[in-house]
Amino acid sequence: MKKVQKVPQGQHFINRMLQLTVLVLCIVTTIVFTACTTNKQKETFEVGNLTFLLNGEPLVIKAAEIHYPRIPKEYWEHRIQMCKALGMNTICLYVFWNIHEPEEGQFDFTGNNDVAEFCRLAQKNGMYVIVRPGPYVCAEWEMGGLPWWLLKKENIALRTQDPYFVERVKLFMAEVGKQLSDYQLANGGNILMVQVENEYGAYGIDKPYIETVRDIVKTSFDKVQLFQCDWSSNFENNALDDLLWTLNFGTGANIDEQFRRLKELRPETPLMCSEFWSGWFDHWGAQHETRSAAELVSGLKEMMDKHISFSLYMTHGGTSFGHWAGANFPGYVPDCTSYDYDAPVNEQGNVTPKFFEVRNLLANYLPEGKKLPAIPDSIKTIAIPTITFEESANIFDNLPAPQTSEDIHSMEYFNQGWGSILYRTTLKKSEVSQILKVTEAHDWAQVYVDGVRIGVLNRLKGEGSLQLPPVREGAVLDILVEAMGRRNFGAGVLDYKGITEKVEIISESGRDMARHVSTTLTNWQVFSIPVDYAFAKNKSYSVIASVAKQSIPAYYRASFSLDKTGDTFIDMTNWKKGMVYVNGHNLGRFWEIGPQQTLYLPGVWLKKGVNEIIILDLVGTDTPTVQGLRQPILDVLRGNGAYKFRKQGENLDLSAEKAVASGSFKPGNGWQKINFNQSLPARYFALEALNSQAQDDFASIAELEIVGEDGKRLSRQHWKVVYADSEETDDANNIASNVFDLQESTIWHTSYSQIKDKYPHSIVIDLGEEKVITGFEYLPRMEANKPGMIKDYKVYVKTMPFKL
Repeated sequence: MKKVQKVPQGQHFINRMLQLTVLVLCIVTTIVFTACTTNKQKETFEVGNLTFLLNGEPLVIKAAEIHYPRIPKEYWEHRIQMCKALGMNTICLYVFWNIHEPEEGQFDFTGNNDVAEFCRLAQKNGMYVIVRPGPYVCAEWEMGGLPWWLLKKENIALRTQDPYFVERVKLFMAEVGKQLSDYQLANGGNILMVQVENEYGAYGIDKPYIETVRDIVKTSFDKVQLFQCDWSSNFENNALDDLLWTLNFGTGANIDEQFRRLKELRPETPLMCSEFWSGWFDHWGAQHETRSAAELVSGLKEMMDKHISFSLYMTHGGTSFGHWAGANFPGYVPDCTSYDYDAPVNEQGNVTPKFFEVRNLLANYLPEGKKLPAIPDSIKTIAIPTITFEESANIFDNLPAPQTSEDIHSMEYFNQGWGSILYRTTLKKSEVSQILKVTEAHDWAQVYVDGVRIGVLNRLKGEGSLQLPPVREGAVLDILVEAMGRRNFGAGVLDYKGITEKVEIISESGRDMARHVSTTLTNWQVFSIPVDYAFAKNKSYSVIASVAKQSIPAYYRASFSLDKTGDTFIDMTNWKKGMVYVNGHNLGRFWEIGPQQTLYLPGVWLKKGVNEIIILDLVGTDTPTVQGLRQPILDVLRGNGAYKFRKQGENLDLSAEKAVASGSFKPGNGWQKINFNQSLPARYFALEALNSQAQDDFASIAELEIVGEDGKRLSRQHWKVVYADSEETDDANNIASNVFDLQESTIWHTSYSQIKDKYPHSIVIDLGEEKVITGFEYLPRMEANKPGMIKDYKVYVKTMPFKL
């Protein structure tokens, strides 16, 4: 017979009271939630006649774009409050697919990925929300927000109706819906609008695909206004009749011209600039980007006076921590870790002079008797004294187990998404030097023979080969490839990492292309080196015996003690290239070339007492020390810096050439199309500007397109600038390749900070292969009445290079 254990009478009472307490709490929570929902359900948002309507009243949306993954969760509310104090009424945010689904089918909406909590905090602080869930977002973010594992699917066609791509988009958007659909305005939340895809006109023309994405988004957001954004030059290409249309442009733009065509098509629609670019993002090896505060305020004032809604991109940029910074396209132009963006709220979350100018402006548009809220206190900063690293772990001595492969393959083939990858094979004996050709190394490769570094192949510079010394039989060839961010724009989002095609040895006679002999290398061992903190931590560290011997890829580890915490900036000027981890948090990439020389370390990731710091330097350092600064260094270039396209001593000689077209561009903004009235074979295209509309000495171009024999624009994916007589690279990044960077707000501008070069001004472009062309299209800079608007021109085309 089972013995029944008696429960003391007092315990019965306690258990009963606990049950009643839980019941009461549940009832109270339900009542509170229902009351809140009932109150919020009174809110409505509509697209009215020339205005948005919130609860039936006219509304100008003043949105602040900020990105929750670029801000430590502990600072989310502070940043939202900063936006409100600036004068904004709405938060605009992207949802980054790849951070929420880092591996196929493994979704993560916790911690710093808790987008629902971010929206709740916005609502708590009286802010509405605009959600931009993609699936593609751009944002200078790894692969534009698309997950890397899509590339494991053979022949995947991204951002199309590819069945696998659409299937995965549906699954992702359903998960987003689970998180956010309850926060639609009609459900008691604060979401005003949701965007369908993102700037698709810069990618292609495919209305059926946009319709598919629209329908998928509708399944998650069924009670909210949907919209799409593009540029004034391409928004018609994919515009859907049942969506709100908005436009993106930057400071200094001719706003009336930007909206002219939209107003012709929809004269009663409310106008909105869905991305008004407050600044710009930084690239490794280029000048730190800034934009005029005066032009920003002028543009905002014009839009406020004309009741045009806007989203200020960015109001606060933050930081692309870890491996999440992307790269621009065409070419390969990797983005810095800092996403400061020259925004009104800086990378650390504090005010700037631009903040006060915008705040003072927007204060003038408040209802009578209303005032802007007080500016939140700044996050305190600390300095950290010099930290000396006394132990390291050589990468070559701490390799994981290899995979083997007969042929070379990309990183994705080996089921690796980010980090570095080491390819190893052996070489046959050669008593003479040979050429090692790698097709292609994405993105920064170091070549070693028997442990000695021979050279570097830098994708940023387009490098693909180097000379090997004579080698012994069985010499070990190591190619260590660092994958930097995948390209986040245009067709470049299909961006495989590691070595993507093949590795060849070309004999010395290979310099004679008629007799070259090449051998494709095979029989590889492949070692994956991820970016995970656990991988960096679990290494065999040993005392650094001699600093001079540390010019090898290695992890460095140290500890430091604090008696108080605060934000700081880790000074990386003694280091070459790699990543930094503090207390398990990956601060992001550093690279000695700049312009960024520090990494932002949020104080909430530090602790009183002992802290750990690990640095992965893929080159090594002679001075293994760091310190924490109170201010960032974002504007120091070292080494080659920005890359100009005119080599010393080069001068374009067109004296023996015959122009295929000449004429005058019309004054003003907007695209202009020039027909040759004939079909011409061409690989090299030269535009010679003879003078400017204002008769100044400057020339500038925002974008160039070349028209093929079918009347359509040629792909610019493989274009290269061969020559530009003058470029401004000291006070701005107005390099010549901006004419085909797919960004209408960036320009090629001749030098104005140093020597003022005189007309004529010329640019020569290599199309990458011979094409038949029938004309070209020219886009002047988008600002009105600015220097460098070209007037008279001549155009030359050839199948062979021009004489330099």
